[in-house]
This record gives sequence, structure tokens and C-alpha cells, in this order.
Amino acid sequence: MNFQQLRSIREATRRHFNLTEVANVLFTSQPGVSRQIREVEEELGVDIFERNGKRLTGLTEPGKDIMHIIERLLLEAENLKQAGDEYSDQNRGTLTIATTHTQARYVLPKVVQQFRLAFPNVRIALQQSAPEHIAEWVLSGKADIGIATEGLSQFKDLVSFPCYEWHHVLVVPDGHPLLQKANALSLQDLSAYPLITYDVGFTGRGHIDDAFRQAGLTTDIVLTAMDSDVIQQYVALGLGVGIVAAMAIESQRMQGLQTIQVSHLFSVNVTRLAVRRGSYLRTYSYDFIQKFAPTLSTEQIRKALSELESSGDSAAKAAS
Repeated sequence: MNFQQLRSIREATRRHFNLTEVANVLFTSQPGVSRQIREVEEELGVDIFERNGKRLTGLTEPGKDIMHIIERLLLEAENLKQAGDEYSDQNRGTLTIATTHTQARYVLPKVVQQFRLAFPNVRIALQQSAPEHIAEWVLSGKADIGIATEGLSQFKDLVSFPCYEWHHVLVVPDGHPLLQKANALSLQDLSAYPLITYDVGFTGRGHIDDAFRQAGLTTDIVLTAMDSDVIQQYVALGLGVGIVAAMAIESQRMQGLQTIQVSHLFSVNVTRLAVRRGSYLRTYSYDFIQKFAPTLSTEQIRKALSELESSGDSAAKAAS
């Protein structure tokens, strides 16, 4: 068997058994993909996929175990290529970072600036999306590093590291009635107004929803967005009260708006950085991680990457 055959099998599971999509991703034909899968099954003497006629419908029980081995083999093949690149040209390459808009806009600029000074010949590719997509990109190898506040610790094949904590703040127009209650603001006070905040799954939105739910309060969230600047813009237009990440306000607050600290109302948020378990990181990848999370050492990161725990979160804890 060869790596192209193994890639066909891996992509078949990633593309939900749609061989047309697999062929497109691998730049080959659908009959070619089917043939490669069959050749491996015949060589192993077992069916990897369940079928309905010619259509793949799922993995067999042996196929599930075989898929884990195939994933490891292909990961090590990628690691071998990375190791070769590392020693042939240590200070050149591309570092792909998948992250949310908030991290890319408010947190990463200084880190990227410092990194570029240290590695001027390394190209940085920032990919912005929702946390679940960020995890998928890191797992698939499309991104080297993932950064987000939600979701990354839920994937057992990712090793995630807690990097820093932050809180939400309230944003209101000048003269808003809630400013008079700033020192003793309650969730009930807040629930009396239309709210503007992040989309579900972004920038600590889960902690906002949990707080109101646990208090038994109904909210009127009239508008959601991924971008803190957009949220502030609509608050300035008088459409509601904004709940945004503190780092967005520290970076820039729009004229005509005031902030109210609400750390007593919502749980603290933890931004995490994740890499694929078992992956080979080049020297500049370690440097970037340490610039983003200075408390992490290269040895801690390497130890966590090699851990065989069932949870990326537990591996990261073991490294801390």
C-alpha cells in the first residue's frame, strides 16, 4: 500500500463518504479513489467501509481501528516532511494560524509584530472562523495553530493550552440609565434592556447565556455579530446595550460610548491555543506559541504533544 491510498481512505471519512468530494480534494477521479480503497481492503483482508451498493455509508468496526492507524501514519509522514524542512531551511516557511476575529483583531497584532521581527522570512497566514472550524482546520493539518476562547479543549486529538483570562464589559451610550447603577449592576437590571453581543459560539457567548439562564432571566438579544467594532457601532446607534470582550475596549472604544465593568455578572473566559496531538512543530512555531503565552516553555509544549491522554486539556494540564 502507499500514502495516496491511505489519503483516499482518510479523506473518505472526512468528506462523509462522498467520493466525488474526495476525488476533488485529491485531484484525482472518483473511480481512482474507489480503486485505491478497494486495493487496501484486499491487501488487509478486511472491509474498512460499510456499503450500500457502490456507495460508502460508514466505517466497519475493523475500519474504525484501522482509521486510527492511518491517521497516525499520515501524521508521521507530515512530521517527516516538517523535520526535513526544519533542518534544510530553519528560518523560512509558512505558519498558518486559525483564530477568531476578536483574537486576530485585538490580541494577535503585537504578537505577530514581535514574531516577524524574529523570523522575517516566515510568512503568516491568518484564517478566521468559528471555534469548531478552527478545531477542524488544526485537526486536518490545514492550520498549524488554533486560538479561540471556546471549543478547543473538547477535541481529544488536540492539545490545548490555557493562555490568558479575560472578562466581558458592558458598553452603553453616554448618559445611559445603567451608568447610575454601575457600582451595583445586576443581571436583572441588564435584562430589562435589549442586548447586542456575539454570535453563539464566539468570544465567550456561552458564559453570557449561562449567567442569564442560571438566574432564570429572559433576555432580548436583538442583534449579534462576530466583530466587537460592529457591536459598538450598533450600540452607538441606540439599538441596545452591548456586551463585548474587555480587550476590544482596551484597544479602542468608540466616541460617545461608556463602559461598565461586569466581571461579577459573567464567568471569567479563558483563551486557549491548540495544536494537533503528535504533530512536529518547527522552531518558529514554538517561538510564536511562547510569544502568545510566555508562561509556556518549549519542554512543556513537547511533553504535552507526546502525551497519550484521552483529552487534550488533560495533557496541557500535565504540562503546566
